[in-house]
Amino acid sequence: MSTLSSDAIVFFGASGDLAYKQIFPSLLRLVRDEGIRVPIIGVAKSGWDLQNFKARSKDSLEKHGGVDPDSLQTLTNLLHYVDGDYLDGGTFVQLRKELGGAQRPLHYLAVPPSLFAVVAEGLAKSGCATNGRLVIEKPFGHNRTTAAELNRVLSRYFPEENIFRIDHYLGKEPVQNILYTRFANPILEPIWNRGYVSCIQITMAESFGVQDRGKFYDETGAIRDVVQNHMLQVLANLTMDPPTREDREAERDQKANLLKAVRPLDPEHVVRGQYNGYQNVAGVRPQSAVETFVAVKLYIDTWRWANVPIYIRAGKLLPVTATEIMVEFKRPPFEVFGEIVPSLSSHMRMRIGPDIAIALGVRVKLPGERMVGQDVEMMLTKSAEADMPPYQRLLGDAFAGSGELFARQDFIDAQWRVVEGILDNVTPLYKYDPGTWGPEEAGRLIGNDGPWINPKTP
Repeated sequence: MSTLSSDAIVFFGASGDLAYKQIFPSLLRLVRDEGIRVPIIGVAKSGWDLQNFKARSKDSLEKHGGVDPDSLQTLTNLLHYVDGDYLDGGTFVQLRKELGGAQRPLHYLAVPPSLFAVVAEGLAKSGCATNGRLVIEKPFGHNRTTAAELNRVLSRYFPEENIFRIDHYLGKEPVQNILYTRFANPILEPIWNRGYVSCIQITMAESFGVQDRGKFYDETGAIRDVVQNHMLQVLANLTMDPPTREDREAERDQKANLLKAVRPLDPEHVVRGQYNGYQNVAGVRPQSAVETFVAVKLYIDTWRWANVPIYIRAGKLLPVTATEIMVEFKRPPFEVFGEIVPSLSSHMRMRIGPDIAIALGVRVKLPGERMVGQDVEMMLTKSAEADMPPYQRLLGDAFAGSGELFARQDFIDAQWRVVEGILDNVTPLYKYDPGTWGPEEAGRLIGNDGPWINPKTP
């Protein structure tokens, strides 16, 4: 992979919500904090001219964090704009003119996945793809077959090392902290395996519903929206083996190897739910069977993790918004002090959103003559969410040609392989009330390894 930074930034879908909410603020930070001074070209079919585009960027920045006048002026001076249809070859000819002497442009596709191939082909035919980098947003296909087809099309115009598949979750500081905590602290490695870990729970809870995303969500569901990508990314960081080399691909090799060892899910190990009222959301089909909650039980078939049950659940309109990992450690064969000790007494808790925390569950003696104790949790670290937004980190890395935080095609294929057997409503759908922890059937899934440990309000 080339270590030369890009010499221009192009983003398609410049008039859309993603650009308005995420890309403009991230570009400003890259200009202000990292000194980027290259042409920034927006492309959209909106009937705008350059002045309209600059006004849109200013409005975005004022509503998403504010700006200082000097940084805004610097960014504004770098902006260019191309208005045109992505199906019109003339749009890409004009883009090539706006690029001027740039030879290593970064192309960010903030457009629907159905347009990825169209834009990639337009870039190639106009010469804009030569030595260029391509950034695409999830979803990467709708299933394993379509993901492979998407990759086949993109690879026709861009080499794998120049394709950056962006999942903003990987850009979050606390997700990266999972890796750092594991591999920077030698006390953890001897116990991070099937000999000492009894089970793992990962919960991604959201207290809000699908809001104005009814049509999108009804074509996606919780499995495709967060389990196939975000949750399996977290699982890989949590359970992968340490990288064995210092080159840039070592970490991604280990993540891909881990996911390839995850046993594919089957209907017996899945519970799907839908909150009452979902079908009244605008854009949702009548009698929709799409899940807004899912709980799964999976296994990793490696020496390190063989037979350790791993439970993942994600859902909307749950009691809190929080993402949390609970690693439960095994109790000894018998309790020295004859106590009945809860299984959760010994654990490590990693909270990765909205706040950040790492805590260790231990047991301490109560004051007095008797040798009896209580469970306490030692807070090892706690902080607010990091200042650098994920999109700033990811855009900056793509600009520099650093691919560690992006998904390779073999990783994407491994993700789809895990969930392929439970897609498209192959399991029953259970209703649950908003503000609860999902359908009761999820409790039966975890069985004797439970109960589910519910994250608390931040």
